[in-house]
Amino acid sequence: MIPQWTAARMAGLLTPAAAADALADALRAGFDPETCPPRTALPVPGGELLLMPAAFGGYAGVKVAGVAPGNPVRGLPRITGSYLLLDGPTLSPLALFDGAALTALRTPAVSALALRYLAPGDRPPRMVLFGSGPQAYGHLEAVLAVRRPADVVVVARDPAGAGKLAAHARDLGLPARKGTASAVADADLIVCCTTAREPLFDGRLVAPGATVVAVGSHEPDARETDSALVRRAVVYVESRAAALREAGDLLIPEAEGLLGAGHVAGTLADLVAGRLPPPGRADSPRLFKSVGMAWEDLAMAVALFRAAGADGAT
Repeated sequence: MIPQWTAARMAGLLTPAAAADALADALRAGFDPETCPPRTALPVPGGELLLMPAAFGGYAGVKVAGVAPGNPVRGLPRITGSYLLLDGPTLSPLALFDGAALTALRTPAVSALALRYLAPGDRPPRMVLFGSGPQAYGHLEAVLAVRRPADVVVVARDPAGAGKLAAHARDLGLPARKGTASAVADADLIVCCTTAREPLFDGRLVAPGATVVAVGSHEPDARETDSALVRRAVVYVESRAAALREAGDLLIPEAEGLLGAGHVAGTLADLVAGRLPPPGRADSPRLFKSVGMAWEDLAMAVALFRAAGADGAT
């Protein structure tokens, strides 16, 4: 019987900082995200079925995930699925993880790693957080592992959800309140983790030197940031190939003729390897656009597996 890793079993094994370290370790070990197999997406009656395989460092794995937009009204998670971790040389199954819980750990870890390099550390940032779902909670914790915000403004379609997240932030010792999209004008850090398909705010309002993280979509026709911001920003991505396949935040302004593929300044691997100097406070905003990649899921699964012991036992 393959060990089953529920969300409860995974909870607490990796801190947000340790999860970000696992991603950095994979990159420092020489893994090239540009070689990661592309995500396979299949439309199905309930939404979208995703298949995400990867292999490196003595392990292999595959995530089968469902994106079911109608689930929240049923009281069910929007993201479902499982992650199968395999021994690399033999491809023998080692563990089966709750796929939604793994995604909830992985995506904030990617953002936290990017923020280590992109978010100026000269003062606590004023933060605007878009969204009130699991990724918003995860990103709040991940940001705290990198830069403790001076204050947090939560912007969400659901006022009750925004209020609950703001209250959670206050429980963590942060000044926090509900707000509107106009709050980006005063923000040093803007984090977007929503299911929006249209821009969340006016990119002209974002201050020079502010850092924006957008993680909510992996579809070419969906975006959280507008063309005005992308055109102004210094842009970083997980992988150029993945971004140019899936990142609507970049592909839509490119289709509008406002920028080309060369607008991407660098990748996460470039930053971790030191091939690019960490940007200081600049005359332009910084944008990190994440689409989520299979190698990141594998890095998380391996880190969890090792954290529980070499045999995966708790």
